[in-house]
Formats: sequence, structure tokens, C-alpha cells
Amino acid sequence: MTRAAASLVLVLVLVALSSTFTKYVPKSGQRIPQSLSRGWGDQLNWAQTYEEALSLSRSTNKPLMVLFHLEDCSQSLKRALAHDDEIQRILDEDFVVLNVMETADKNLSPDGKYVPRIVFVDPSTTVRDDIVGVYPNRLYTYESKDMNVLLDNMKKAKKLLKFSAMTLIKKTTENSE
Repeated sequence: MTRAAASLVLVLVLVALSSTFTKYVPKSGQRIPQSLSRGWGDQLNWAQTYEEALSLSRSTNKPLMVLFHLEDCSQSLKRALAHDDEIQRILDEDFVVLNVMETADKNLSPDGKYVPRIVFVDPSTTVRDDIVGVYPNRLYTYESKDMNVLLDNMKKAKKLLKFSAMTLIKKTTENSE
């Protein structure tokens, strides 16, 4: 093989490899990594506080996903969540996201204060304690192998939000008649 052909093959292989390892990029373009992400998804707009997240959830009518963790918590879960393009896309487009080390709000700890734990909150500030993972002793925990369960629960949070909005519209219409 000639030197030019070998160079061409090498370039093609590098292009193929680089496209294999691309990450989800939001519609608005690549965002500057934020320290608020703590490695859970640098391209997401993370709220700074629970109060800010609730306010954003109400003003955008998007569900809130609160991720509780420790700094050195479950690196495999962090990698799995941060590198799942579908989860990152849905979080970017359809959720307000917050990650915190811990909170004093007992509503966000329905079955105890363990980490990691992911809790969904709707814009009415109702903690969705009916959206749980697969572990009976830690209802709101997910492991790296549970990304499909987390994705299903994210879709459930969106569906429940739409259902709640439709129910509210129906009740408002009935009351005005």
C-alpha cells in the first residue's frame, strides 16, 4: 500500500472513531461546562438551589428531577447518566435539573436519606413519590445498569404532568359552566 493510501485509511478510521464517540449537543449548541453539573451532564442547565429549580419548574411547566449524591458517589452511575444521549436530550429539553449533596426538606426523602437518589417533582411542587426505581429497600435509587428504568420514569413524569394539566383544564372548564 502506498504512503498516500495508508494516510487516507488512517484519516477515515479517525473520522469514523470520532463520530462514534460524539455526545448529545443541545439545539442551542455546545454549552460551556458548568461546575454545577459536577460531571452529571455538562451541557445541561443545572439550577443552583432547590428554590430556583422549583421556580423554573413552575415558570416553564416542566417537571423537576432532583439528583442527590455525594461528591465521590457512584462514578459508574454518573458516567452512565452523563453519557446516555437520550437521557441527556430529554433532560435538556423537557426537565429542570438540580443536583445536590443533601437537603433538609423531608418531602424529598420519602423513604430515607441515602445516596444516590433521584426524585421527581411536578410544577405544583408535588414530590412524585409514585415514580420509583427497582429496589424495594431504596425506592428512589438507580444504578448504572438502570438507565432504561430511569428513562421510563422520566417519560412517566412527563406523562403525569400532561395528565395533570389536562385534568386541571377539564376541572376549570366544568367549574365555569
